[in-house]
Amino acid sequence: MKKSKCPTSWLEAFFMLEQHLKSMDDGSRQLIFLDELPWMDTPRSGFITALEAFWNGWACHRDNIMLVVCGSASSWIQNSLINNHGGLYGRLTYEIKLSPFTLHECEAYYRSRGIKLSRYEITRGYMVLGGVPYYLGYIEPSQSMVQNVDRLFFSKGAPLRGEFDRLFASVFARPAEVKSIVKALSERHAGYTRSEIAKKTGIKQGGGLSKMLEALIVSDFIQAYVPFGQSKRAVHYKLVDPFCLFYLRHVSNQNRPDGFWQQNQSSPSILSWQGIAFEDICLMHIDQIKKALGIYGVSTRQSSWALPGNDGADGTQIDMLIERDDNVVNLCEMKFYKNDFAVDKAYDRTLRNRLALLQQHLPKRVAVHMTLITTFGLAYNEYYGAFQQVITLDDLFE
Repeated sequence: MKKSKCPTSWLEAFFMLEQHLKSMDDGSRQLIFLDELPWMDTPRSGFITALEAFWNGWACHRDNIMLVVCGSASSWIQNSLINNHGGLYGRLTYEIKLSPFTLHECEAYYRSRGIKLSRYEITRGYMVLGGVPYYLGYIEPSQSMVQNVDRLFFSKGAPLRGEFDRLFASVFARPAEVKSIVKALSERHAGYTRSEIAKKTGIKQGGGLSKMLEALIVSDFIQAYVPFGQSKRAVHYKLVDPFCLFYLRHVSNQNRPDGFWQQNQSSPSILSWQGIAFEDICLMHIDQIKKALGIYGVSTRQSSWALPGNDGADGTQIDMLIERDDNVVNLCEMKFYKNDFAVDKAYDRTLRNRLALLQQHLPKRVAVHMTLITTFGLAYNEYYGAFQQVITLDDLFE
């Protein structure tokens, strides 16, 4: 601007912008891009009021103005723009949600940087870093995935050791309360209901808790689902963000020695965690699973099911059921193995028990397809026929 001064308010700042755009208007498109918008809206700044006045009073009446706003604070974007009930109500023309990379996109990203990793190792890295490009940018081509994890979390000056706290402080307006929700959900793989979350965290049920849960869902930290056989009111919230699950399980408040990750790859706790983390990866790649099953165009619902046992009968737990509108339910078993997975006699008995219990809770018209989702495939033996369908890592990388 030829002549300008520091504005004393956002109203004045937007008026100066208006005058500047008028002075250079030749009829061609004028693009206004405001990055990190949530951090402009400080308390009592009047930013939103000024933005509303600028857009409604001047910009929206001009055919050549395009306003693009961007922000990483998803709760603010959700409440102040997308669901705005004030002057910006209904003003949103188009929304782009930037979700984490899929396994396929991670593989393409690594390839573009000359990083040579097998799909097995990419999946193990996904269990730790998820599909966030910022974290993937720390991977060194000269190191294995295990070495990279040690350097990023379990070495002196590890660059991502304090990331958990930084992440929530930068994304959410009430980081302490949001973190308490995430920590509570990390304690149980199946998640909790809203009332259980309120009880565990001390956050009162109401609008505040609802907004925080919605912000976590929009930000891809958690998923909401209804367990199989329960009413729609029994919504459960489940933590699915790989980075948070890994951090709270292996890094948070623990004094790990240098080289911890390389030294403990075969420990029961890490092997158990890998199995659970693989289940979450499968949930995040449900579209790829449906495509592999040939049901991409069929309406489906995903859920889990837990049936408690009693004195007369054993209970069971199924981590993923895909209920389909073509009268089929896929009972999915997820197994993360170094080699082909082999069904033994004991596991075959477990599968038969799960199938029998599930069929008791389904209409007679519905068939159950036993489905294995695993790394490399199913080993051929006398129990090979326990599964009708097998999905591998290659399918998840589609």
